[in-house]
Amino acid sequence: MKKLVSHAQTHKGLIRKLNEDACLDMPGSGVWLVADGMGGHAAGDIASQLVVDTVKIAVQRSEQVSVELLTDALHQANAELNAYSAQHLDGHLAGSTVVVLFIDKVHYHFMWAGDSRGYLLRHNALRQVTRDHSQVNEMVEQGLLNSDQAEQHELANVITRAVGVDPYLTIDIVSGVWQPGDVFLLCSDGLNKELSDTEICQYLSHNNIAEANRALLHGTLVAGARDNVTCIVIKVDIDNHIVNEKDKTIPLYLK
Repeated sequence: MKKLVSHAQTHKGLIRKLNEDACLDMPGSGVWLVADGMGGHAAGDIASQLVVDTVKIAVQRSEQVSVELLTDALHQANAELNAYSAQHLDGHLAGSTVVVLFIDKVHYHFMWAGDSRGYLLRHNALRQVTRDHSQVNEMVEQGLLNSDQAEQHELANVITRAVGVDPYLTIDIVSGVWQPGDVFLLCSDGLNKELSDTEICQYLSHNNIAEANRALLHGTLVAGARDNVTCIVIKVDIDNHIVNEKDKTIPLYLK
């Protein structure tokens, strides 16, 4: 039987006056979420918290969590944020990026919109599972920029997809088979803008999940923490279990 251990934290950083990030930590349901209210839009803190609350309520009311349940909840949050903006913000938008991790009996599932990220550390190798929905990432994929140039580009903060921005939300989904010992990281961009993947991997290698996560936040603060930072670390632990199915990462674009 698998055991899911997690640790979540959020911090306003050293520059921002308000924390527009929010997170959800529900290891008993196998659900975690990071939402980053968009700084260029009004009411970013309201947007991120609405996303968290909508997903939390959906999980609490359901007898069985599923990818469909979670994506439906994100679509609901998108509709509610559109309605909120129309009623309260006089033409402005309340938006939020989101990344969700759901772990079931066999698989892990990442669902996301925006540039909040999901990582997997397996056998001491770290990889970013999600793909940033951002202007500079599209330019990198088109060969117009390299990854080093992207971080410093003037369009680095331009997001191409988020909850609450458009009438219809497109959610990317990537699934795979988890293995005992897997460590997952969800984070807002306030973390990965300050720490390299190599540094993140070093921090996550700590055997204690809580200590690893606290080290991530400390490293971000030492680096300057120019933005809000939120990070959740999850480890899959299990006794007497053998994974027979070969792990595959399966991109789905159905919702």
